[in-house]
Amino acid sequence: MKYSIDLTVSSSQAWLDAVMGDFKAFLQDHADCERKASAMATSLIAKYPDREKIIPEMIETAIEELEHFQQVFELMQQRKVALNKEMKEDPYIRQLMPLTHGGTPESRFLSRMLLGSIVECRGCERFRMVSEAQDDESLKKFYKNLWTSEAKHGNIYVELALEYFDEKTVYDRLHQMMDFEGEVIKNLPIKPALH
Repeated sequence: MKYSIDLTVSSSQAWLDAVMGDFKAFLQDHADCERKASAMATSLIAKYPDREKIIPEMIETAIEELEHFQQVFELMQQRKVALNKEMKEDPYIRQLMPLTHGGTPESRFLSRMLLGSIVECRGCERFRMVSEAQDDESLKKFYKNLWTSEAKHGNIYVELALEYFDEKTVYDRLHQMMDFEGEVIKNLPIKPALH
């Protein structure tokens, strides 16, 4: 069974051009995103301590995302790039968050899990694009390793949702959310950021 579904809208060449044109800003944003991804996995444990099946995987995901942050930070230090003084609000995430509001506690739990999958799948696609655009072999390898890890994380969230909901419920909701995410991506301003 495929635990994630394909993105409905591909990231644009204009986005990739913006990233490659200001890689320093992209690294700063990337570091912030890894910290936020770790916090998101941890927050699911805090919010749903009774959903014991998610806890081991969310602990592992949080640790892996923090390790990614450490790796990006080391890369930034080598390039003399400072962390952002403050983490800015992510307009992509801000627009997706309403998908997790309203409805029953059960539907909110499902939507939060699937949002994790969608964000990881978008990260996977974009890290792959960044990897393939690199001339620097070490950066090419670094981003290839990241996109394979993001793909795994994208699957984990759906796999865990299927522990609590039937396949039709999970995939119907995932398709709805993916369609919405595609519209968000089409309308996001182009900038050298992961989202």
